Amino acid sequence: MNTQPLPELIAQAQQLLTQIRQHPQFQALDYHPDLSIGDAIQALNELRFSALPSQQPLQVFSLEGFDQ
Repeated sequence: MNTQPLPELIAQAQQLLTQIRQHPQFQALDYHPDLSIGDAIQALNELRFSALPSQQPLQVFSLEGFDQ
């Protein structure tokens, strides 16, 4: 069983999805699903927000994928 905190796992998943989206082989595909990788990343943003402890301050820029 994984003992990593859920927000860390979500962040790792977001990083992997971003790497996939930026990969030249992925970009070369003629792939048009109903939901995009961006949709999956947004869903993870929402999950990450829900998984944050209530006393932890919200850092909107990091949730949206921007580092300050």
